[in-house]
Parts: sequence; C-alpha cells; structure tokens
Amino acid sequence: MKAIHESEPYDEKKIIDRSIRLLLLIVLLAWCVMIILPFVVPVLWGIILAITIFPIYNKLLKLMKGKKALASIIIAGILLALLIVPSVWLISRIVEGTGVFIDALRENTLKIPPPKPSVADWPIIGDPLYNGWLLLTTNLEAIILKYSDQIIKFSDKFLGIIGNFASSILMMMLSIIISGIFLFSSEKSEKSTHSFAFRIGGKQAVEFVTLITITIRNVAKGILGVAFIQFVLMGAALVIADVPFAGLWALAVLLLAMVQMPAIIVVIPVAVYLFSTREPLPAALWTLVLVLVGMSDNVLKPWLMGKGAPVPMLVIFLGAIGGMIMSGFIGLFTGAIILSLGYKLVMIWFRGDVPDQQTKSPA
Repeated sequence: MKAIHESEPYDEKKIIDRSIRLLLLIVLLAWCVMIILPFVVPVLWGIILAITIFPIYNKLLKLMKGKKALASIIIAGILLALLIVPSVWLISRIVEGTGVFIDALRENTLKIPPPKPSVADWPIIGDPLYNGWLLLTTNLEAIILKYSDQIIKFSDKFLGIIGNFASSILMMMLSIIISGIFLFSSEKSEKSTHSFAFRIGGKQAVEFVTLITITIRNVAKGILGVAFIQFVLMGAALVIADVPFAGLWALAVLLLAMVQMPAIIVVIPVAVYLFSTREPLPAALWTLVLVLVGMSDNVLKPWLMGKGAPVPMLVIFLGAIGGMIMSGFIGLFTGAIILSLGYKLVMIWFRGDVPDQQTKSPA
C-alpha cells in the first residue's frame, strides 16, 4: 500500500509534464499555422498553375536539353507577361475612361448622343427606350443631381472593385513565381506527393492523385481559360468597333465568365448602342461578332472540361460552381476536386457492393 501511495505523486507529476509539453506543441503548431496562413492562397494557386502548365513545361524542358532552371524561368516569364500586359491595358483603359467621365461631370460637358428616331420603332422595348434615352440627352444635369448619392455610392463600390482587382493581380504574380519554383522541383514534388498518398490509402490513393491532376487541368482550361479567351476577344472586338468604355465592358465579360454567367448580358446593351448610333449593316455585323464571342463558351467549355476526364463533366462543373459559391475563386478548383473524389469513392463503394451476377451452369 505504501508503494502505491508513493507512486501517485510521481504519476501526477508525469501527467502534468506531458500535458504541458502537449500544450506547448499545440501552441507551436498553431503559431506556425498563423504565420503560414497568409501564404496559403498564393501557394495553392502556385500548385494549381504548376499542375496546369506542367505539360508545356515538360515539352520546353526537352527543347532546353534538361535545363530546369532556364525552362522554369521562361515559363514564369511568359505567364507574368500574359498576366501583366492585358491587366495594364485594362486598368489604363478603365482609368482613362473614368477620368474622362469625371472631368466631363465636373466641367458639365458630359453629352450623351441622342437616339435615332428609328429606335422608337423597335418592338416591345423601342418606345420606352427611346423616351428614356431622350430624357437623358435633354435633362442629364437634373438626373445627375437627383441621383447624385446613388452615383457616389456606385463610384465608391467601383473603386473598391478596381482595388481588389489590382491586389488580385499582385497575388497572382506571386503565385506565378511560386509555380515556377514548383516546376523546377517537379520530380521531387511528384515523388513526395505519391509517397504521401500511398502511405495514406495505398494504390487507390495514388490513382486519386492522378484524378486531382486531371481535374485541376480541366477546370483551369474549361473555366479560367475560356473566361480569359472571351475577355481578350471581346475586348479586342469592342476596341476595334470603337465602343465607349471598352475596357469596362471587357472586364464585365471576364467577371461574368468566371462566375459562370453568360457574356451575352454585356452584348445586349452594346448591341443597343450600336444599332442606335451606327448604320444598320455595320451594327449588325459587329453585333454578330460579339454574339459569337459571347456564346463561344458553349462550345469551348464542354470540350475543354470533359477532355480526358475520369469523371463526368457535370460532376466537375457542379463542383466548380458550388466550390466557388463557398470559397471564392479558389473554390473553382477545390470544389471540383472534392466532388470528383467523392464521386469516385461512391462509385468504388457501389461497384464493391454489387454482387457477382455470374453463376455456374448446372452440370
């Protein structure tokens, strides 16, 4: 009995020591997570970019005779150029257009071209559109004074959107640099990833790594790639057609395409402007071009998202949209990955539960 009582203080001391060590370890891990947390999104985007462009990097690596550093720098440089050049063009167009608009408001020289009388003959919307447009051209100053508070609020929101857009560009530049680092160490990264997956779930988990890779590439091509293509084509068409505030319209197309809204929403008001200020033939031709660009995602998206996919395109699409609603733009990828993994697990479980229907024929 005495030995038991003597061991109790020692055991209590041991428990307290271990509890303190565990608490310190938890604090240390939490501290590390807090330090790393600001870099999680850029690193995730860097991984996504590295996986997406790895096939191109692999081909370039062969041309460079295995010079990994040079191939990584070239790829990162090209991506930075593709990001910076259109972004600078877009921001300069937006700033220029906004500056002209604000100067015109201050100097009271803002003029809206009056609609053609033929606008009133358009079916359904012609008469109200003509009257509203005519009211703007004849009494613009009174309307601006009447809705000045709403205009100021909208301007503040618009400036906030531009600021967020600029910060997103900086974040993507950092992600591109990180992706170049991942490409340089792609062999080690691939071995580490497969080793980690194998220790967690065996061969099936290694197959899931392949599934994740294909899903990321399909989403990148089918959503972000198509959005960027529509942005560039629509912006070029609007600039050539000399549509006012072409940069703003192009930005609207990019944002709509990224949130999976039809770009035709932008085409409609632009088409109204063209038909009301231009001759019928050029207005019809430019409208046709804009409609084709706006509807190009209906052809490009299924082709790019479903190409080589181990799961149905609908699963990837729903995962991308649901993930974006939950987690923002990064959710386009995380949502598609998680839903694809869930779909594969359900299918594996379902096939495993199906009994063998083959029976031996009686002798």
